[in-house]
Amino acid sequence: MDSAVIQLLVLAGIAVFLILKLRSVLGTRDGYERPPEPAPGPASPAPRANRGFEVIEGGEDRDITDHVPANSDAATALAAMKRAEPSFNVSEFLGGARGAYEMILMGFENGQLDDLVPFLSRDVFESFDEVVQHREREGLTVEASFVGLREIEVAAARFDPTTREAEITIRFTGEITSVVRDRNGTVVEGDPNRIKQERDSWTFARKMGSDNPNWRLVATGD
Repeated sequence: MDSAVIQLLVLAGIAVFLILKLRSVLGTRDGYERPPEPAPGPASPAPRANRGFEVIEGGEDRDITDHVPANSDAATALAAMKRAEPSFNVSEFLGGARGAYEMILMGFENGQLDDLVPFLSRDVFESFDEVVQHREREGLTVEASFVGLREIEVAAARFDPTTREAEITIRFTGEITSVVRDRNGTVVEGDPNRIKQERDSWTFARKMGSDNPNWRLVATGD
């Protein structure tokens, strides 16, 4: 065979090898490909990352209006709380209120108030303690279990700019099982297999900007 033909075959083999090697490293592209973006310049500004929402300066604060009507007294008070303490967040507050509701409600039902002292005003603690002591005098015990929270909503909010005292009233609808037994262990009220709804309206208070992050329960109602 002619030496020139042999050289061509060798070169062709090397070319095929290089093509296969590049494909194995870089991969292949199939289907439609977007044309290259034009380089940024005066006539074609650089594209901005899509954040999925537009922030309008001075616009509606959804952290407030997701929970109370815009321009309501409660919305005005919550906005004032945020100005007094920029780290305050209504949604985060409600998340903490959920946990506080279960902890306080179960502490009261089961007569275990000692751990609740930092979270209750003096008046609320004394009213809870009076009920617990009455049960003890009557020889009654309560067995309660928290099932869940069906509803939670902001009912009212107030803020005093002079004292920086804030109050937020929350309506809770919880579900619990509860049984009251006498000294002999006989059930005198409730059913361990029946879930009942507990509706409460609680007011929490705190001085905005305080080093103490705890909101205290200062009033209860239905």
